[in-house]
Amino acid sequence: MSTTPLRLQLSHSTVPARDLDRMIAFYTEVLGFLVTNRGEPVPGMGEMAFMSQTPSEHHQLVLVANPEPAPRSFMFADHLAFRVSSLDHLRALADRLVADGNTSAIPIDHGNAWSLYFTDPEGNGLECFLDTPFHVAQPYGDSLDLSLSDDEIEQATRTKASAHAEFQPFTAWREHFATRLHQREG
Repeated sequence: MSTTPLRLQLSHSTVPARDLDRMIAFYTEVLGFLVTNRGEPVPGMGEMAFMSQTPSEHHQLVLVANPEPAPRSFMFADHLAFRVSSLDHLRALADRLVADGNTSAIPIDHGNAWSLYFTDPEGNGLECFLDTPFHVAQPYGDSLDLSLSDDEIEQATRTKASAHAEFQPFTAWREHFATRLHQREG
């Protein structure tokens, strides 16, 4: 077996869809994806919709028509996760979900990330998040009040998470982890 380390970077995920048009509407209108291609795949599979939010990836998400997908599990343990760039984006997403009639959103402070968990129209779990400036041993979860200002949220996270294992600046944790990866490759 090769000793060369394998580095994987998630490129896309595939999600079954009972009602493909309804799911496309949710992912485009609420989450902001664009359909890059749509059509019939190989025999034996349902119609597919390829979607992305970046020109560097033809598709980040593929919805596959499947009238009877397997049941989904609880969204915290069975979900797709998407990074956002600011707390304002999380707030805007929460507002969009409410406007769409989606009442499943649960904001969580993980110490190392601020997250919004919710389900799509067919119950698939989703998470949108952004990194905090901190690292906290995981799993860790606490309440997140998106009505607070960015500074208030950061201070609340610092106050609550600083008492937990491994609390440190995220930059320090990343440097330590990079060293561990380098040693393994060494």
